[in-house]
Amino acid sequence: MGSMKYLVIAAFVGIVVSLGSALFYMMRNGSNDGVKGNRMARALAVRVGLSIVLFVCILAGWQLGYIQPTGLPTTR
Repeated sequence: MGSMKYLVIAAFVGIVVSLGSALFYMMRNGSNDGVKGNRMARALAVRVGLSIVLFVCILAGWQLGYIQPTGLPTTR
């Protein structure tokens, strides 16, 4: 279970870093807009890919029994 936790944390950090990278390329003033646009698009594509990987890892962890759904506590 410990390795799955680290994989999910690493994927989440990767998503945040790639989103920050896209923001950096978007906000950076440069004369070559084509290169800036390509870098921003690549960073956003990496973010989407990492998001999909994270979702698949969560589903795989649930199917393999590493993650147990606990639900919300009910009050009676």
